[in-house]
Amino acid sequence: MDVIELLPRLHLLRFPVGQAYLWSDDAELTLIDAGTSGHGRAIADAVAGLGRAPEDVRRVVLTHFHEDHVGAAGEFAALSGAEVLAHALDAPFVRGELPGPAPRFEEWELPVHAEAARQLPDGPPLPPSSVTDLADGDVLGFGGGARVVHVPGHTDGSIALFLPAEGVLFTGDTVASVDGVPVPGVFNLDGPQLHASVERLAGLDAGVACFGHGDPVLGGAAAALRAIAGTPGQPTGTPASR
Repeated sequence: MDVIELLPRLHLLRFPVGQAYLWSDDAELTLIDAGTSGHGRAIADAVAGLGRAPEDVRRVVLTHFHEDHVGAAGEFAALSGAEVLAHALDAPFVRGELPGPAPRFEEWELPVHAEAARQLPDGPPLPPSSVTDLADGDVLGFGGGARVVHVPGHTDGSIALFLPAEGVLFTGDTVASVDGVPVPGVFNLDGPQLHASVERLAGLDAGVACFGHGDPVLGGAAAALRAIAGTPGQPTGTPASR
């Protein structure tokens, strides 16, 4: 797992499949997404490598229920005592109470998804012992007040997190990037709904955008998102975002 400093308060944790983000406030840390199963200890070690204790991570906020984003949430929460949070529509799948619905694939997405699935660990992830439900408009206690933005389409309960005081946006898989250029997310439950959600994110005043897959945009993110709002995803070079 690679640990990359993006901003003084923000690190990218890059896994073989997918990525997560670690936000640092003075007294506590927040993890946005958690990578695939088996990485709970690696996340704890990464936190320690930054001079903090795993117990400093007070919350793990999940952008949606797919395994490459929630797989290690239960493991890391057990190590750190962190609260796990997800939108109410996706929380039952994170808890392991129900199987989540499969994407409605475009034909070109099928081989891309099959290749990504081969890289996922075998077996279901360890569910968190509890998951706190989130809703659109909730404000979380990090980053000067992180606003929950419900962005359905990739999944019904997909969320983004916007930190207005910092100008930082975490999009989950609603948006990805290819060679640093944003593209609408793929492997969606509802494509038209996904594109409406991209338009919603484009209306936010974000300077920095952090995606579930691909390199973040560290300046001018709002303009970059407006450039793709309302456009379909591209099959060529599309990242594997499950």
